[in-house]
Amino acid sequence: MYFEQFYLSCLAHASYMIGSDGIAAVVDPQRDVDLYIEEAAKHGLRIQHVIETHLHADFVSGHQELAARTGAKIYLGQQAGATFPHVPVKEGDEVRFGRCVLRFLETPGHTLESICIVVTDLERSAEPFAVLTGDTLFIGDVGRPDLSPGHTPQQLAGLLYHSLHEKVLKLADDVQVYPAHGAGSLCGRQIGAERHSTIGHEKQFNYALKAASQDEFVHLLTDSLPERPGYFMKDAEINRTGAGALGELAALEALDPFTVLRRQQEGAIVLDTRAAAEFGAGHIPGSINIALAGQFAAWAGTLLGLETGIIIVADDAEKAHEARLRLARVGIERVLGYAGVEAWKQQNLALEQVPQISVEALQRLLAEHKGEVQVVDVRREGEWEEGHIEGAVLKPLNQLVRMMDDLDSRRPIVVHCAGGYRSSAATSLLQRAGYRQVMNVTGGFGAWKAAGLPVTTPDAARNYVENWSTSKVEDSRERQLEVCGWPVNLTSYRLGGVYHAKIDHVSPGANLARTTGATREDAEEQALKRAEPLLSETRRLAV
Repeated sequence: MYFEQFYLSCLAHASYMIGSDGIAAVVDPQRDVDLYIEEAAKHGLRIQHVIETHLHADFVSGHQELAARTGAKIYLGQQAGATFPHVPVKEGDEVRFGRCVLRFLETPGHTLESICIVVTDLERSAEPFAVLTGDTLFIGDVGRPDLSPGHTPQQLAGLLYHSLHEKVLKLADDVQVYPAHGAGSLCGRQIGAERHSTIGHEKQFNYALKAASQDEFVHLLTDSLPERPGYFMKDAEINRTGAGALGELAALEALDPFTVLRRQQEGAIVLDTRAAAEFGAGHIPGSINIALAGQFAAWAGTLLGLETGIIIVADDAEKAHEARLRLARVGIERVLGYAGVEAWKQQNLALEQVPQISVEALQRLLAEHKGEVQVVDVRREGEWEEGHIEGAVLKPLNQLVRMMDDLDSRRPIVVHCAGGYRSSAATSLLQRAGYRQVMNVTGGFGAWKAAGLPVTTPDAARNYVENWSTSKVEDSRERQLEVCGWPVNLTSYRLGGVYHAKIDHVSPGANLARTTGATREDAEEQALKRAEPLLSETRRLAV
């Protein structure tokens, strides 16, 4: 039997082709599907089955185009509600071709329609050798439980617990685990770098599977749930209806500087895809830097959304076309054209700059101008908790736009992340918002640590994720109520002799407040007081 994993690093996405006796199935295809058609032809296979483990939220799938070009059937979990022709599958359904058997498990939790696919190669054995777990089970992690409207993260986490413990983990320990995502994906929290594992290995080392009870599992997954990118729900809807073929997109047009200026005035965003150093040396005013290296498309979807018109700035036409393809993979299709900085210079138009400074230079700045320099850390909260620069403020990149108002525009702002990629994007957002004294730290926090410079680590007692793997949550209570006109979940529990309370916004699935107190009432009261101003402001913005 033929079995191949295709890994798309920029989206940390894994898709699969399985073949036997001239017939093939493709699982979780990326949007550009030529690679599957070419690979099938190379091995004498005909693609007859296209299977989605769920309606993906972090990228646009190529299932519709692949089926149209090959005549294959599309298979989805019966809860998907897809509007295109497909085969809805339920627990125990099978697809057989040649010596291959694909058996479906319904595994709701990450989404309601999620399925896992148990793979048996009858040439090897009558027992399954692998399971394709989609976003239900990752290497070292599980799927985030907040991607089904109408269900709270707590409800979905409960479903996921049962899917894992009553179905997936009942497979033999030597069954290979092949997930839909790897390290860096926003669909999990701490996915491992390995591309596959085994059921036995995950039972032993996966932090989420160490929870002693369903309640502990639910708290573990939902109390520190990272914010969900806004484009996730839109991508899921695109996948529910089926995306158009990439060949239907309009040709990419080269734009002169004055057309770029005019389009900017009409609301277009200039997306500079060059590296941080090139961007810092000179860029079109008002442009946003998301370098083509790294997780370009995911960050573009997170920071720009899917609806705004985009003008790409790239080193050359080839890089511009690559950027356009990668944007289309997450559903960004309103690309108005591309431009280069050299043409801007030739017209003697003004460029902006972002100084790039070393960690040694940052240390000198902090020593010589104590209290004057603002250090902004744009990493995620989990990274911050493992150590940060003393005096820095945490403003994760995905939340920066709404968290920058308390920065002083009269004082220098130095931005860092782990290595310099996210911080360059952050400096462009700050400049665009009117902050002029902005600098980017080359090498980021990694360079700071490597240089032996001082690192501050928060109180370990506040690192909830680590605590839950060793401590038992007791006396848990959850209730839904309305605050400032918004539905929220108020959860409280005892952990290590202290009561904890947290409030989650039901609609976007975001955590609003997390507090502690000597009693449950004290902790809940503090959480409500913190959430009220946020929800009050949210209500005004919504109106």
